[in-house]
Amino acid sequence: MESNTNPGHTSTEKDRGNNSPRSMLMLASSMLIFGTIGVFRRHIPLSSSLLSFIRGAIGSLFLLIFLRAGGRKISHSLPRRIMALLIVSGAMIGINWILLFEAYNYTTVATATLCYYMEPTIVVLLSPVFFKEKLTVKKLICAAAAFIGMVLVSGAAGEGLPQGDALLGILFGLSAAVLYAGVVILNKMIRNVDPYEKTILQLSSASICLLPYLLATGQFTHLELTPSAAVPVLIVGLVHTGIAYTLYFGSTDGLRAQTIAVMSYLDPVSALLFSAFLLREPISAAAIPGALLILGAALISEWN
Repeated sequence: MESNTNPGHTSTEKDRGNNSPRSMLMLASSMLIFGTIGVFRRHIPLSSSLLSFIRGAIGSLFLLIFLRAGGRKISHSLPRRIMALLIVSGAMIGINWILLFEAYNYTTVATATLCYYMEPTIVVLLSPVFFKEKLTVKKLICAAAAFIGMVLVSGAAGEGLPQGDALLGILFGLSAAVLYAGVVILNKMIRNVDPYEKTILQLSSASICLLPYLLATGQFTHLELTPSAAVPVLIVGLVHTGIAYTLYFGSTDGLRAQTIAVMSYLDPVSALLFSAFLLREPISAAAIPGALLILGAALISEWN
């Protein structure tokens, strides 16, 4: 869900579309792209904050060019409340990326991804506070299952809590999940805004809000990238952000809400597979049922 990464659950709120093969291919492609971002992060010698800044800048510029090429314009008359929510959520996205990229640095891509995928459960638990939604028995059971899955993934049920870098990676991943849950909640408050326009404003806000910190810490001063290092940076900006978001938003009108919800799980599942087969990262025996509990609980809680 890097989605990021991943624009998330904003398009699953209503049933629409007829599940056209073209739309399903576009959505599947975007999810598989999101699922590879952890692999590319491993080959980028930049700080997480600098990479997040570059990602937001390139992604927002790509989407802006895409809209202009299609003859569409960005509205300059959004209400102040909506603009404020977009800026705040954009800043949260930037910090969320930093935390997720740090999680990739300190633990396996699989563990970081599963920690990050606690986000749907966090949203479910916070919905009664922000949206006065009732916590049903099904949602409570799903939340409990996700928590048990997290215990299994962390290793706390076997050898006890992990130590050192492994623990730090888990904390970064869970912190990213909390922050992204906040973004999802704010997105539910932002209505009647074109999804492309909303994403452009959020991605650009993410970069702009990170800029003062980067300048204060002098991270641009000694920025040097070899061609081999620059390529994955450009891929994260262009492919994992610009192209993936374009595919995602371009697919949702042709798909039913439930289809989008189910296919979105290609992202974490593919991330686990890429972690195992491309990075050769080990997956413990306890982590497998833990992954099933986390992803299954998130999926079932969304299923109407």
